[in-house]
Amino acid sequence: MNLKATGVVVRTGSLVLADVPDVHIEAGKPLSIVGESGSGKSILAHALMGTLPPELSAVGSLAVGDAAFDLAERDSRRRLWGREVALLPQEPALALDPTMRVRAQVAEGVAGWTPRSRAALEAADTRLGQVGLAGASSSYPHTLSGGMAQRVAYAAATVGGAKVLILDEPSKGLDRASVDQLADLLLGHLDEGGLLLTITHDLRLARRLGGEVMVMREAAVVESGPAEVVLTSPAEDYTKRLLAAEPVHWRHPWMRTGAPDDGDVLVRAEAITKSYAHKVVFDGVDIEIRAGERVAITGPSGAGKTTLGNALLGLTEVDSGSVTYGRGAGKGRMQKLYQDPALSFPQRVSLEKAMGDVMRRHGIDASQVEAMLERLGLPYEILRRRPGQVSGGELQRIAVVRAMLPKPSLVFADEATSRLDLVTQEQTVDALMSEVSESGAALLVVTHDVDLSAALADREVAL
Repeated sequence: MNLKATGVVVRTGSLVLADVPDVHIEAGKPLSIVGESGSGKSILAHALMGTLPPELSAVGSLAVGDAAFDLAERDSRRRLWGREVALLPQEPALALDPTMRVRAQVAEGVAGWTPRSRAALEAADTRLGQVGLAGASSSYPHTLSGGMAQRVAYAAATVGGAKVLILDEPSKGLDRASVDQLADLLLGHLDEGGLLLTITHDLRLARRLGGEVMVMREAAVVESGPAEVVLTSPAEDYTKRLLAAEPVHWRHPWMRTGAPDDGDVLVRAEAITKSYAHKVVFDGVDIEIRAGERVAITGPSGAGKTTLGNALLGLTEVDSGSVTYGRGAGKGRMQKLYQDPALSFPQRVSLEKAMGDVMRRHGIDASQVEAMLERLGLPYEILRRRPGQVSGGELQRIAVVRAMLPKPSLVFADEATSRLDLVTQEQTVDALMSEVSESGAALLVVTHDVDLSAALADREVAL
């Protein structure tokens, strides 16, 4: 079986969101699409699936095996869903039904059978065993790590026999071990004659999968070819810039090889423990952060990294042990950057109004805001927009401005760039670290990315 799409154009009104002349995927030979956020990668995937939102329209043709489809007829591919073609969406933990146990959700993917029939449930058990989750069949999604949730989503997508898999950012938010487990599953799917289209910011995953790579920017394809060529010796300047944006290649003035001289202790935790329901998140942890220090909390998905960071900032109460603060860590002197900046701004008011609350509380005037925005490459006028009217990278840089304006002694960055493409991630991290370096603030960062941790931190705390 092959998949071939030609003349794919997706629009909203007169604005072209994706313009891809040709997509060709052969059995056993994957295609990975990489590029900046907003370049049209996910939109292309949904155009092929027939799952575009109503306000978007698509033209072009699609052939899956011997079946031909007009992309303008969005319901025409519905009969393929689960049987021939399956989509693994972004954020599998959010896509899974929180009220259903894992076994029942996978059983829903069994084509032609009622989900609760004995045959469907047995098929679900078999598939869960094949992805290493035989013991999780009675679990609810919220009890799973990110890697486990991704494998459940994979099991649900493939249990019905779909040969064509379309994955949208499958490694987002996963630690390296979980990504490697996912890659093993995908390579196994290819070995069985499956077809694979992967939308990803993760160049390491694209290299591991091999096959073909397509690079998109501003709705168009800028380069394509074998993965071993495009991801090692690209021809186009944009692809070269994309590869250079991997943290292992960074060279910035704020990067340093050694920790600063011992500063005063800002936060000290001794023998702290935290549990939710009957699950121990961490137990007996000792950690301290000193002024000017940069510390990374690392560990697998579900290890409690964010919970530990929140406990150190006083945002989460611990069950036992103690958290104490030095004189430099008073009220307003510790700030947090969230994984999803959209959730940290009110959606119905302008960014200027949201920023105004911080300015009034800390006695900051507009000239200081404008100067910091300029250093981060943003015009002051951008604050007149609402959060949904700016890109993810722009919004996270505005969040950096908001966090740094009160001159904090400690900044907690909680997976603050995990949703960004590589180029935008580097721009955002450079903006944050330039401000951290200039102010002398301490940094506490949670990340799954070992290369990012190495670039940012003086030391790591592994959970």
